[in-house]
Amino acid sequence: MQLSKQTLLPLLLLIGLSNSAFAQFGFSHEVGAIAGPVAFQSDYGERHDFSTNMGNTGYGIGIIHYLNFSYKADCSCYTPETYFNDHFKLRSELSFNKTYLKHFGEWVDPSRTSTFNDQLRAMRGSTQVTNLGMQLEYFPLSIREFSSTIGGWAPFISLGGQFSFYDPAAWSTIGNGQMNTPATTPIKYFNATQNESGSVWSVVGSVGTRYKLDRMSDLMVDFRMQYFFSNWVDGLNPNPSLYPENKANDWLVWLNVGYIYYLE
Repeated sequence: MQLSKQTLLPLLLLIGLSNSAFAQFGFSHEVGAIAGPVAFQSDYGERHDFSTNMGNTGYGIGIIHYLNFSYKADCSCYTPETYFNDHFKLRSELSFNKTYLKHFGEWVDPSRTSTFNDQLRAMRGSTQVTNLGMQLEYFPLSIREFSSTIGGWAPFISLGGQFSFYDPAAWSTIGNGQMNTPATTPIKYFNATQNESGSVWSVVGSVGTRYKLDRMSDLMVDFRMQYFFSNWVDGLNPNPSLYPENKANDWLVWLNVGYIYYLE
């Protein structure tokens, strides 16, 4: 999905200004990159089905920035010791993920041979999501102690919000490939698909840990859940009054590995 300058630049400027405002108080900065597999939970497949959870997977990548409240880069010294400074960091992120989607579960089993089942097996989709936002990370152990311990571990949990741009696509491998025609589309999904991009707010929560490689760098493992306040992110939205099994909004889980470098 291509983001316009009119959309992207103000958001980046907002994050940059907030970081600059914090930096004036002498806090330090960290930058990094993340990547890993994504499992997209959507209207494709069957709820609580293992093959759906394993099959509708993709990838995610991102760049991240941290405000470290425990250390001042301008004087190479620690900030005044408070609980907040020693246990919290503010994380900004620009990330992208893409997932290819299809139906899994009992309704696409080869033993089912109705037209509905054939159409369901032929449905394909994809979605790509660009996220921009912030999370507040809480470290129950001392950040200062971790910073001075090569080989140390620093578990954390986080919560935040992101503004997400999504670009879905839905098609069929039978007929002319177009959805919303009687030949290709199961009645459940008739007039319930779209190939239009949009934007949505999402909430993100994660749990993870850092490992101290050396004085200036960490490795990170982060398992997150992202919940979108829309059911159109995957391009499908069956009528929830008729099909309550599809009433939940779209969400994803992402296991990522990252490298973080401390700026002086």
